[in-house]
Amino acid sequence: MPNAREGSSAATHRTVVERKSDRELVVTRTFDAPVHLVFEAWSKPELFKLWWIPKSAGMVLVSCEMDIRTGGAYRLVFSHPAFDQPMAFFGTYREVTPNQRIVWTNEESDQGAVTTVTFEEHAGKTRVTFHERYPTEAALDEALTGSAEGLPEQFAQLDELLADRSRHSDRSANASP
Repeated sequence: MPNAREGSSAATHRTVVERKSDRELVVTRTFDAPVHLVFEAWSKPELFKLWWIPKSAGMVLVSCEMDIRTGGAYRLVFSHPAFDQPMAFFGTYREVTPNQRIVWTNEESDQGAVTTVTFEEHAGKTRVTFHERYPTEAALDEALTGSAEGLPEQFAQLDELLADRSRHSDRSANASP
């Protein structure tokens, strides 16, 4: 895998996936939406479940439990026709600073990463930096051939959701009382 890849979205912004070290993966993308809308898409389960699974993966998010606060927990349960049993991913939120940062653990195995997502707004656009630090090089290698491959598609889906929400927000703001 090359060190950086561009997502296949037709949007004006691209998703860049980079291996920063033997144990670190960094994904960046700028979205044409204010930070509060982007943060909501990451922190409200009803929005998160609309974009988190790459459509091409053929998976279904069966359950999405998210207690988004420092010390809170999450549990995501996925099903796929090729697997007999649903797969659960879970962990705890180490830090939640609204509109700025979310840090969580991935505790489904001892090879889970610590994920940090930061949100930076500039002129009505939001740059998201998704950083994962794995306990071993092998764990990162496995992620790069698995779940990390879907990140450009996931971020493109988030871009579509944000575009819809921004249009809706603009219409609401321009409506007469």
